[in-house]
Amino acid sequence: MGYRSDPRLLVLHGLRLAGVSEAESLAERTGVPAAGVESQIAQAEASGWARWRDGRMAGWSLTPAGRAEGGRRLAAELDQAGARDSVGDAYRRFAAVNHDLLAVCTAWQVVDEGANRLNDHSDAAYDEAVIRRLAAIDGLIQPVCADLALVLDRFGGYGPRLATALARVEAGEHEWFTGPTVDSYHTVWFELHEDLLATLGVERSKEASA
Repeated sequence: MGYRSDPRLLVLHGLRLAGVSEAESLAERTGVPAAGVESQIAQAEASGWARWRDGRMAGWSLTPAGRAEGGRRLAAELDQAGARDSVGDAYRRFAAVNHDLLAVCTAWQVVDEGANRLNDHSDAAYDEAVIRRLAAIDGLIQPVCADLALVLDRFGGYGPRLATALARVEAGEHEWFTGPTVDSYHTVWFELHEDLLATLGVERSKEASA
């Protein structure tokens, strides 16, 4: 079992990964009890780290100060857990297959990229071939997720979430490949990517140079 994160960090980090979230959803995401999430959000709001957003996408979000505080806590946790080298290695292994995942997601959405012909999923053989490519990528990333969970417990959900998304795609639920409104393979992959960058203190815009 990996290093267990402080609930204060889990809530701040959960807000960063979610973008905007209500307390109930944040409790499900982080594993922190709902009462604990509400308490931590209240403290974060009082500290100027979180604010409530109204509108169509209502919920709690981090302020710039909250993002900075979350980053500081992530860096401190990484050193306390002695996990910097392990997470860095996992990130390099993730990055080695990230392009392949993006390519297979494009193949799922577009049959002929040059002609911009969308995949209407009428060609079962084509879809099966793309799903096999996704399964091969999953075989590479699952050990990465397992190794991350061994050093930081909060990474433990990624492997099962990716496996669930793949299983649903294989069962014919097409939206679980790249759909933005479900916990699709692409959605979970993107979150894992952001989690690795945040944990290592790398800005996405500066990722290539880092």
